[in-house]
Amino acid sequence: MKRTLLIARREYLAYARTVGFWLSLLAFPLFAVLGGAVPILMRTSEPIRAVALIEQGAEAQGLSAAVRDALAEDARRRAQRAAEAAEKAAQTGAQTSAAGNALRSLSRPGLRLVLAPADITTATPGPEQDAAVRRHLDRDAPEADKLSAVVFLTRQDGTPAARVWTARASDDTVEDFVRDALKDFNRKAVFEAAGINPSVVESTEAFRPQVTAFSPRAASGGAVSFKDKLPGFIGLIGGFLLWSLIITGASILLNSVMEEKSNKILEVLLSSASATEILAGKVLGVAMLTLTVMSVWGGIGLVGLLSAAPTQGAQVLEILWGGGLLAWFVAFMVGGYLMYAVLFAAIGAFCDTPRDAQTLIGPIMMVLVVPMITMQQALTSPDSPMVRILSWIPPFTPFLMMARMPSHPPLYESVGALVAMFAFALFMVWVAGRAFRAGALSDVKLSWKAFGAAIRGGGR
Repeated sequence: MKRTLLIARREYLAYARTVGFWLSLLAFPLFAVLGGAVPILMRTSEPIRAVALIEQGAEAQGLSAAVRDALAEDARRRAQRAAEAAEKAAQTGAQTSAAGNALRSLSRPGLRLVLAPADITTATPGPEQDAAVRRHLDRDAPEADKLSAVVFLTRQDGTPAARVWTARASDDTVEDFVRDALKDFNRKAVFEAAGINPSVVESTEAFRPQVTAFSPRAASGGAVSFKDKLPGFIGLIGGFLLWSLIITGASILLNSVMEEKSNKILEVLLSSASATEILAGKVLGVAMLTLTVMSVWGGIGLVGLLSAAPTQGAQVLEILWGGGLLAWFVAFMVGGYLMYAVLFAAIGAFCDTPRDAQTLIGPIMMVLVVPMITMQQALTSPDSPMVRILSWIPPFTPFLMMARMPSHPPLYESVGALVAMFAFALFMVWVAGRAFRAGALSDVKLSWKAFGAAIRGGGR
């Protein structure tokens, strides 16, 4: 036991003392925040496009007014959505000045209508007018004269149409907006021609029903609140976090064993400790490393949540402690880590380079894609037959059962899946232990045949 703990301590400090470990440890929360903030920053930093509208021909009269009305309606809808989002944020206690600024930025329109330059409107339609348009769309045009798009509104076969010139060929924002605006205008014209009052059409389109969700499983026994939906999100995040932590820890173990095998360090360790003690020590050391990662990530997330949204932070703590999710998380993490850690360590004992490991790691990683896909379904349909069946398959159990736990599956399913997972984990420990002993004591290259022979022979 003493040798096992010494190996575990050595394995832990080999990574914990490096600057790269702590940088990568802190990089995940940073990139998680950036992953949520970057889309908002991209959206808010988009320039407001200056667009000039030009009606070509008497039959095109009224089309520019239709586009202006559509832009005004879009601005009204954006403001309404921002107000509704702010109201929901205030109800859940997540309203902050930064969130308010983001909502206000997102509510601004992406287009700004400007007067069409005289040299474009007075030019003869054709090459002369096109040349004038190009001058205003050119990147080297003076800022006072530069435009983002020029829209020529016309009619073809009696229906609204447009020619859209844009400064960037890949930017279809103005094109899509004008198409939708003319589509709405034509629909209203058709309804009006059919004798339907335009005000009736407008009021029908503006109607937004008030829909309130109720469920007997809600905390209040009636209306569903954000707090009722929160456990499902926590379970889903817990499943993804388990996947990340387990695979990260198992990969670290694989690389560690593989490096020591290629550098002949494993042979030195075998002279003073048994293969079982080395495997147990390495698994324990990387487990401590994984716990360090989980503690740092959890601490950063908790502090950030309590600072940004104290009410939601308190609700999360109540769900984790009072609902027992944290205990299930720990149980599934221990079983899942054992399954994959010992397997990856055994594979590493046969390998000298990462290329050697791809023979078995590739199929394993393809199998691990399955819970990543089905975990999302567990949020909305945790009791669907596919999710329930897959959650009973031990390699998938830690991730899918964690995602299902907030929906309170039957106790026999929770306990049964947990017992099956640990039974399979112990079987994997036995299998991987024999394979690790055989790989550590030989120079046989990794293959399915060699791996199977090692399991059967146990290294003898």
